[in-house]
Amino acid sequence: MVFNLFRSGSRASAAKPPEGTVVYAVGDIHGCLTLLRKLETQIREDMATRTASRRVLVFLGDYVDRGPDSRGVIEHFLKEPLPGCETVHLAGNHDRWMLAFLEDPEVGPPWLRNGGGDTLASYGLRVPSADQSGGIAKAQQAFREALPSSHKAFLERLQVSHVEGDYFFAHAGVRPGVPLEEQSERDLTWIREEFLYSEADFGKVVVHGHTPSHTPEVFRNRIGIDTGAFMSGKLTALVLDGSKRSFLHS
Repeated sequence: MVFNLFRSGSRASAAKPPEGTVVYAVGDIHGCLTLLRKLETQIREDMATRTASRRVLVFLGDYVDRGPDSRGVIEHFLKEPLPGCETVHLAGNHDRWMLAFLEDPEVGPPWLRNGGGDTLASYGLRVPSADQSGGIAKAQQAFREALPSSHKAFLERLQVSHVEGDYFFAHAGVRPGVPLEEQSERDLTWIREEFLYSEADFGKVVVHGHTPSHTPEVFRNRIGIDTGAFMSGKLTALVLDGSKRSFLHS
């Protein structure tokens, strides 16, 4: 489902990244490796036009599930990092879900119903039905054996938030009323309505994914850049350079 949230007439405040830094933030990839490669080409071309001495690339999480090549996305990050920039990989709820399935087969049914089957298939595994308990246990064991240790390590070291100047980056958002340094991992990777409909000042402009919309959502207190790549065919990057903001789309 693509969400169309209310739009405020007030634009995000004139926040800035650190002096001399340009930041590229990429929304939810969900196994769409082809779109990721295309967007990275645009980012590389855009970087060549900028004078900033420091370039930071922030991925907002949800690398797996729903799209056709979750395995390929992780392998791409491990083997083909975009040169010339610092890279930050944040955790999304789907990335945490995938790890949880390795330890707890009861996670299987909801995960499979929400794109986990596409991830299993990308690793060459048979996908059980969500109500097939015996099959889920077998799939869990097969997944443990098929998942490269480097892929598991990549998921385990994902951060849950990142700060650049006046911007705070998290997959899902933040809980209003809670200081940014005290936010829980659960909220940073899962929160939705309480955050999306809040007009609170969060202390920084929050850049997030998690909730898809047809176009990026720009508000005074947050910028949402999940444009539903797996269903829309559009992967989005937000570009922050001084007080200017722009968007790139695959």
